[in-house]
Amino acid sequence: MVDHVTSRWGIWVLIALRRNDLRFYELRESIQGISEKMLAQTLRALVQDGLVRREVEPTTPPQVTYGLTAFGGDVCEPLTELFDRITRQLSPHSAEQRGSG
Repeated sequence: MVDHVTSRWGIWVLIALRRNDLRFYELRESIQGISEKMLAQTLRALVQDGLVRREVEPTTPPQVTYGLTAFGGDVCEPLTELFDRITRQLSPHSAEQRGSG
């Protein structure tokens, strides 16, 4: 399970789902560089680990939505904090402040 959470794509999937549920293609569009095959494999592993839930609506074609389970939300919380800290550090405004220090 730790390997799935800390894998390159596992982290991005959890971060992408931190605010709301997404459909497969919405997830793929929100994660730059991930292939459909890799996204499918990553989602399958995270669902099996109990971090992500998969909901299928019986429509034609079926609509599949992914979201964090309660456990996935707990695991994602420190990842989100880390992600937000890194993002703030890399923002253009932060870079200007570091350069003028």
